[in-house]
Amino acid sequence: MNTTIAISSSTRDQIREFGSKGETYDEILARLLKSSKERQLQELLMDERDTVPVSDALKRAKKRWQK
Repeated sequence: MNTTIAISSSTRDQIREFGSKGETYDEILARLLKSSKERQLQELLMDERDTVPVSDALKRAKKRWQK
C-alpha cells in the first residue's frame, strides 16, 4: 500500500540528488534511512564516554578476582 506525503519542491529536488537513474523516491529514502540507522549505531558503539582503557580494566579485574 502506498501513501502520499507533502514535501516542498526544494526537498524533493534534494532527495532526487541522492538517487540514481531509475531509482524511485521510495528506494532513495529507504537507502538513506538505512544509512542513517547504521551511522547512529556506529556512533553508539564507538562512543568513548564512560569507558576505560583495556589495560586499566585488566588491572581492575586482576585485583578483583585474585586467586
